[in-house]
Amino acid sequence: MDKRKLGNSEIEITPIIMGTWQAGKRGWANIEDSDTIKGIRAAVDAGITTIDTAEIYGEGYSERIVAQAVGDVREKVILATKVFPNHLKYDQVIEACDRSLENLKTDYIDLYQIHWPSGAFNSEIVPIAETMNALNKLKEQGKIRAIGVSNFSREQTAEAAQYGQIDSTQPPYSLFWRKIEKEEMPYCVEKNISIIAYSSLAQGLLTGKFGPDHKFAEGDHRAKNRLFYIKENYERVQIALEKLRPIAESKQCSLAQLAIAWLIAQPQTNAIVGARNAEQATANAQAGDVKLSKDELAAIDAIGRIVTDPLDDRPVMWDF
Repeated sequence: MDKRKLGNSEIEITPIIMGTWQAGKRGWANIEDSDTIKGIRAAVDAGITTIDTAEIYGEGYSERIVAQAVGDVREKVILATKVFPNHLKYDQVIEACDRSLENLKTDYIDLYQIHWPSGAFNSEIVPIAETMNALNKLKEQGKIRAIGVSNFSREQTAEAAQYGQIDSTQPPYSLFWRKIEKEEMPYCVEKNISIIAYSSLAQGLLTGKFGPDHKFAEGDHRAKNRLFYIKENYERVQIALEKLRPIAESKQCSLAQLAIAWLIAQPQTNAIVGARNAEQATANAQAGDVKLSKDELAAIDAIGRIVTDPLDDRPVMWDF
């Protein structure tokens, strides 16, 4: 798989990134550690050498699973993790990073990201300068190689960048959720900040496996996703999927692979994709082989707008 520079850093990432929220188990149903570990290894074997996790995913559980999966190939992979907004004071950032280093069984983290802005989830408001000072210190010490943000607005990213180099931003972004194209994306193009899109398959909607009457298992957070539970949105999703199917068939790929291929063809954009098992991980990697013409990209773009144009301006897709 081709590599791309992470922002203005020296780090090279793969355009398709292994996501490991599900490895933490909390908020997901029917996740098995052995399957997750095999999935991560299969992703690496298939060329996906960038792995994204976070301290909040199962309170470190996901990080520990990642360590089990890639501990013996640490030099071959790029590890990205995140600090949660309840740990954004100077000393808290340092301590959180040390915990993540221990969980990941490594002495450096390639990309360390602020998971949500200060104040999110009723966390204490901490000046971004204080948080960035801690991140810059970690960078000086060699504990982290690059700094990123996640779920930040354009203004919040620009403010953080006043205090240090920001190499990436991680927003929700997919063919069915395109809020960042308005303001954040032009800023990222201008400043050469990598976009690392999460929920790149709209939490599985773009796989086409959820039919009109789907019901989620108890405890699955997707039941609160506005694309799923709001009837009008879900109906538009089904219409768009039917229009995407012939394009996927013509490219001899799955709907998911088509959606990933479209996403990584967008400016500055890379796609985080989760996998429950090795089969899904390998299929995700194969999306990198799907090449789309300008006309195909435009056709897919237009179909996606069936879903996105009627949505309101709320930037987050869940009603937690």
